[in-house]
Amino acid sequence: MKVSGIDSSAIEAMVAQLKAAAARTQPASVGSATASTASVDKPASKVDFSQALKNSLDNVASAQNSADALGQRFTMGDDSVNLSDVMISMQKASISFQATVQVRNKVVSAYQEMMNMQV
Repeated sequence: MKVSGIDSSAIEAMVAQLKAAAARTQPASVGSATASTASVDKPASKVDFSQALKNSLDNVASAQNSADALGQRFTMGDDSVNLSDVMISMQKASISFQATVQVRNKVVSAYQEMMNMQV
């Protein structure tokens, strides 16, 4: 069973977009205007944030559903399911959920920080 979290390239693209937005809101000094403009003009690879978020949440939900299904099969007495498989599946689902919560906390923190910036 494959359990994957949020793709690291999607997170890096989001961070690059946040940095670019922060750089645009801060006034640039005359000497550094060309250097900062060059880095802002190169956008990161196009990543649809809502699609990346939906995919990661779907992966977490499928991991949790799979773990629940294995647990139910084990409790019903299915001989093809081992207790170790059930426990590993539940731990993978738990870890992916915890990682998602941590990413959510970071995104909310970044949003609050951006909203507190003076324009």
